[in-house]
Amino acid sequence: MTRLSRLLVGTAALLLALLYVLPLWHVRLVAPQYPEGLGMHIHIASVQGATETDLTNINNLNHYIGMKRIESDAIPELTVMPWLVGALVAGGLLVAAAGRRRLLYTWVGGFLLLGVAGLVDFWRWEYDYGHNLNLQEAIIKIPGMSYQPPLIGSKQLLNFTATSWPASGGIAAGVAFALGVAAVILTIRARRVARQAVVSSPAGGATEPQFARIG
Repeated sequence: MTRLSRLLVGTAALLLALLYVLPLWHVRLVAPQYPEGLGMHIHIASVQGATETDLTNINNLNHYIGMKRIESDAIPELTVMPWLVGALVAGGLLVAAAGRRRLLYTWVGGFLLLGVAGLVDFWRWEYDYGHNLNLQEAIIKIPGMSYQPPLIGSKQLLNFTATSWPASGGIAAGVAFALGVAAVILTIRARRVARQAVVSSPAGGATEPQFARIG
């Protein structure tokens, strides 16, 4: 790995550490009776309202359509995510310190897999809450209607417009992944340059030790 690659990975790891204090995702509901909107911040270990009363108001509205209450303790993924993020942070710092390209590839690959798995799980979580309704207790019943908010973007749910976007922590995670990919590209390019130098150098030249350091 080059010095710049190691710096990029170290920066990426520190950006991921921000997830412990910044929200990962944001869901917002706007309707005529709530023109100021109701917001919900999803952190790696909890779900919180954008204001002190927003989550309570959202749960009260969900009760009318038979949707389960949104409570942090009822979402098992929120107990695992802090550990997964911690592993990514520690792994990134280890890669930056060791400077080994194989560790870098493993770290970026693991980062990608966890990111994809997280998005799929978030979609599944939204699907469960939006489709598995308790219609026996629901006050508002519309046959065939589901209330799954969008994974990303906007969607109309009855008279509510639901929007879902990465929050500041999610943006930081995206930047961290981009830095990791950039580190991989720089490392691959440096390795190619070193190989070309070895091929073009005279037999017994001093290029080989330089190649070993890049690996």
